[in-house]
Amino acid sequence: MASRKNFQSDNAKYTKNRGDNNSAFNNTVSARSEDSITSFEKNLEKYIDLVSFIRWYPDRFLDMIHPLEGGITLHYDQRVFLRSVVRFTSIYGVFVRAWSKTFLEVLAMCIVAIAFPGISLCLTAQTKEAAAKLLKDKYNEVIRHYPMMKNEIFDSHFQQNDADIIFTNGSVINILANSQTSKGQRRTRISIEEAALLDDVVFQDALKPIPEMGRYTVGKLGVMNPEELNQKIDFFSTPGYRGTTEFSRCLNMAENMATLNGEIVLGADWMLGCWYGRGSTKSQILSKKKDMSPISFSMNYGGKWAGTVDGALVEINKLLKLRTLKESMLENKNNSEIILSVDVARSEKASNNQSSISVLRIERNQFGRIRNVQEVNIINMSNSLNFKDQAIEVKRTKNIYRAKVICVDVNGLGAGLRDELLQEHYDPITGENLGCYDTINSDVKPEIEDSPKIIYEIMAQGINSDIIVNFIDMVGSGKLQLLEKRVNANYDVEDFNFIKSDVVPFMNTDILIEEIANLKLEVLQSGKLSIKQVTKRIDKDKYASLAYGLYYIKMFEDNIYETEEEEIMLFID
Repeated sequence: MASRKNFQSDNAKYTKNRGDNNSAFNNTVSARSEDSITSFEKNLEKYIDLVSFIRWYPDRFLDMIHPLEGGITLHYDQRVFLRSVVRFTSIYGVFVRAWSKTFLEVLAMCIVAIAFPGISLCLTAQTKEAAAKLLKDKYNEVIRHYPMMKNEIFDSHFQQNDADIIFTNGSVINILANSQTSKGQRRTRISIEEAALLDDVVFQDALKPIPEMGRYTVGKLGVMNPEELNQKIDFFSTPGYRGTTEFSRCLNMAENMATLNGEIVLGADWMLGCWYGRGSTKSQILSKKKDMSPISFSMNYGGKWAGTVDGALVEINKLLKLRTLKESMLENKNNSEIILSVDVARSEKASNNQSSISVLRIERNQFGRIRNVQEVNIINMSNSLNFKDQAIEVKRTKNIYRAKVICVDVNGLGAGLRDELLQEHYDPITGENLGCYDTINSDVKPEIEDSPKIIYEIMAQGINSDIIVNFIDMVGSGKLQLLEKRVNANYDVEDFNFIKSDVVPFMNTDILIEEIANLKLEVLQSGKLSIKQVTKRIDKDKYASLAYGLYYIKMFEDNIYETEEEEIMLFID
């Protein structure tokens, strides 16, 4: 109640000051000669009405500056979106790919910058590079469709990690990253892009305080208008995983919308944009549905938060926080300690029928203990290859990464791959002798005696519960590190090296996350743990290869090397 009274008091003061100033201005104008009064002064009230109109009806303002030829005509759903952005204290927009979400987001920021002199707006994304690219692309699109808006721009410049749009009225739009590097920055309002990937700890500590200070009006009065949407934070994203903090934030804002607390949640699936003719056609999207996993389609086109269920294998928030690696690894240039782990797929689905090789890099502390395990690449092998061809591919990968051990699940089909790895092979392309391997933990004999012991056999059926427990521990402790989430919207499909290093490994990590999110933990009558696929259409081969490698590393590579001094101190204690 006290805050309400304070607001009413501040509002009254602001209204009184505005009225006093207008009265003083009118008296001054009437005291001057007719010839000395400027056109702006004569039409001041009309300008005030125009600015108020723009602030409340941004779509109508765009209709006013729409070019006579060319340009675009806003659809009804886009008009609702724009009005919601400028009218509500906070908006959570959950829209699918190609709905025009980011374009409308930047368009709304430009309108606000024009209507509120001296305001500072900010677009944030996972990295400053991603934010700069988004702002540049969408700003150019805005100017192309509404060229008259260029008259309001004083200057604009875009670099790889920086972007600024400066308006003639002193307003500014720039970028920040959704990270601790943005801590201490100040802006009037911020718009968070790809909010589903947002870390809530980073948001609370670094991003939420950014719009702490509101905009001061331009002129001698220079007050903070209590009627403005100060401390405004907007969230925009495609749907993410259920159970995350962002999913909870979206639900809380929906409740606040129902109780009229000034917040609003908007969303749509592919059918809305398709109805208006935006993006792919219905037949194209349904064709994508056949080739994509259910989770991936639900999030990118279905407009649904998906994935995790009750009893999930691991907490999805913890899993997503493991995505910290910025670069994949295509070869072992620094003599890193590498373990390869192979799972032979058992999928009956042709599109996902692939064996998986997890490339795991071990980092140790000074005492030889495992500090973290990094999955630096995931390599797929089609099951259309016979066991000999798969063995040749595994041996090639082993030589590229100079791996010390290859873990192979020898249950079922895996035994066929193991048998081929124990044979001598030559590369059919280069003619190179790929060698013959022996096993570390079995009596199976290789073709050539005294071959290097490289193959570690995983009998998953007998130790499945231990493998699951170790995987949960690796995720929970944060020892596992995965490749970061990337959105590569624009790249040359003929740039094979870029696709191989900057696209495929990160996309395979996305699929790995989907597989893990689709797994449900079960407790058997014996008390041991097992996992169950919630949706059979989603395989678990990438999870399996990763889990097998982590189990081997934990059991046989987590060593402690003690110095003589440490041993002496141990006896003294």
